[in-house]
Amino acid sequence: MKNIIDCKGLECPQPVINTKKYFDSIDEGSATVIVDNETAKNNVMKFAGSNGYHTEVKDENNLHYIEITKTKSEVHEDRSSKGNDLCIVISSSFLGSGDDKLGAVLMKSYMYALSESDNLPESLIFINGGVKLTVKDSDCLDSIKKMQEKGVSILSCGTCLDFYNLKEKLAVGEISNMYTIVEKMNKASNTIKL
Repeated sequence: MKNIIDCKGLECPQPVINTKKYFDSIDEGSATVIVDNETAKNNVMKFAGSNGYHTEVKDENNLHYIEITKTKSEVHEDRSSKGNDLCIVISSSFLGSGDDKLGAVLMKSYMYALSESDNLPESLIFINGGVKLTVKDSDCLDSIKKMQEKGVSILSCGTCLDFYNLKEKLAVGEISNMYTIVEKMNKASNTIKL
C-alpha cells in the first residue's frame, strides 16, 4: 500500500513540515503528498529537490499528487561545511529607524554596496515589509538581480507577499515559506537581520 501524506487545506509551511517528518523517519521509500494549491506544490517540490529526492507530479481534480522517492544512495549536502554561508534577513524596505526617506536611500545604497562586494551572502531573505524590495519598481531591484546572477539565493516570504498583495509583482528570486526560511537561517553560520 502506498504511503499518503494528505496536506489538503493546510497552510504554509505545514505541507513541507509534514513531508519532512515522514522522510526523516525512513531510510528509503516513497510517499505521495497531496496538496490543493500551487504554492504548497512548489514548496514541497523545492524541499524534495534540495534533498535530492526523485519527484513526479500529477494534477487531477484541482489537486496535486507529488510522488516522492528517497533512496539510500542519496546524500544530503551539509551546507554548514561551506565557507561563506552568511544569511541576511531583510524585514523592512528601509534601513535603520527615523526618517523613512533617509531609510529608503540608505537601503538602496546598502544593496548596491553589497552587490559590489567580493564577499556575498549565500542567501538574502525578505520578510514583512522587506518583500517590497523584490517587486517591480523597487529602487533596489537591479542590485538584488545582480546578486542573484552571482549565485545568491533570493527568497521572499509568500505570506508577506500575499499580505501586501504583491505576489504577482515579484520581479526577482523565489517565493518561499517559513519552514525554508527557518532552515536557511539555522544552517547559516552567521545571520544578519536588517
